[in-house]
Amino acid sequence: MKKILVLILIAIVSGIVPAKVDLVTLPSRDTTQLTIYNSADLTLVRDSRSLTLKEGGNKLQFSWENTLIDPTSLAMQPKAFADQITIADLTFPPRVRNLGMWNIESEVDGKVPVEITYLTSGLSWRAFYMGTLAEDEKTMRLEGFVRVSNNSGEDYENAQTRLIVGKIHLLDEITRLARQQYPYGSPVPKPLPEVATNLAVPASVPAQVTMARRTLGRSELSEKKDIVKEGLSEYFLYTIEGTETIPNEWSKRLPSFDVADIPVVNLYKYDEQMYGPAVIRYLSFKNDTEHKLGDTPIPDGTMKVYRTVDDQQHLSYEGQSSFKYIPVNEDVELNLGRVSDVVVKPMVMDTKTDNYRFDKDGNINGWDEIQTFRIEIKNTRDLPVKLEIRRNFNTPYWTIKNLGGAKDLFEKVDVDTVKYTLTLEAESEKTIEYVLTTYQGVRTEQWRGND
Repeated sequence: MKKILVLILIAIVSGIVPAKVDLVTLPSRDTTQLTIYNSADLTLVRDSRSLTLKEGGNKLQFSWENTLIDPTSLAMQPKAFADQITIADLTFPPRVRNLGMWNIESEVDGKVPVEITYLTSGLSWRAFYMGTLAEDEKTMRLEGFVRVSNNSGEDYENAQTRLIVGKIHLLDEITRLARQQYPYGSPVPKPLPEVATNLAVPASVPAQVTMARRTLGRSELSEKKDIVKEGLSEYFLYTIEGTETIPNEWSKRLPSFDVADIPVVNLYKYDEQMYGPAVIRYLSFKNDTEHKLGDTPIPDGTMKVYRTVDDQQHLSYEGQSSFKYIPVNEDVELNLGRVSDVVVKPMVMDTKTDNYRFDKDGNINGWDEIQTFRIEIKNTRDLPVKLEIRRNFNTPYWTIKNLGGAKDLFEKVDVDTVKYTLTLEAESEKTIEYVLTTYQGVRTEQWRGND
């Protein structure tokens, strides 16, 4: 049977010998609050309970066996009668593992609400998103979700859940502190190094494969709730409405936001140097009020994109992309991967050399290389597409002559790169032609620029 976190109150009654004590098992939690960081394996737990204290000295035993609680982070404060309750100290008995003892002096005889706080690991959350494009792909519905997973060894019932976005710096990993044999060092001599490697990992820490199986096997759907967002300097806090029960080794999916009709731009890119001979589809928007967003940053995650294909709201899968944390007013560009319905095929139609230069011995030491290129472009989709074609020349010494309408599509990007931007109508074809002259050897000295 799995051992769960146990709290026991030992009331020391005046006039009774120390060996004779009353053991009282504490009632269940009144409230629990979880604050989970996504950038580190760290969760702050605030646990409220009602202790029944006797007037005088009391001892509160706290056990964290089979959990990932960091015992060095344990703290307790009375929520009432603060001037009549003294938390004297927290001790860790020698030669006893996973056990702490609070010494409490009370002037109150009866129930006292207290809050116990500690850090634990094994709780995590991640964001993921679903984008649904309209039939014309000009707008998108964006739904955000968070999945909270509990691998901490402890069940948390009816807990208020808060999620923190932002980087934190830890001097120690909570899991290492939780698994060490004694909270503040062993009361016995340290074992030899080869023995130290045999320390057991708590059996309650499940394997990843177990977690994956349970995650897929449990129902993730839950009643839709609001998530309240607050800025905390370099951090951002998301508070999920109401309470959630998250048993150990379970995951739960919670809705975060749902925004309809976000304006989006579809852009197809061809860059042989970067992507090889493939066209890549990008979907972009901005995290601002103009795009019906911008209230909060968007946590990093993965978005799956679908498209509505008919009046019955049937969907087709368009691709997916992962992205990093998106601040307010930041542009978002999602790489949806390669496509086969937009084709770009560049070809060399002619190549020759000219303008030879010779050194004093009659050897060639400079010349021009002249190539004629033809780019065939085909859009087989039932929608118009915007396409950007980049060409890299691998030299800063070049000039270009665009043929036909290519000049209207042309733009110099940098010293050795140009691009052509065009819109192809549905199920249409287009060609781009240009003549590229590159200067070799001493001919670079006669090069007059390509602006």
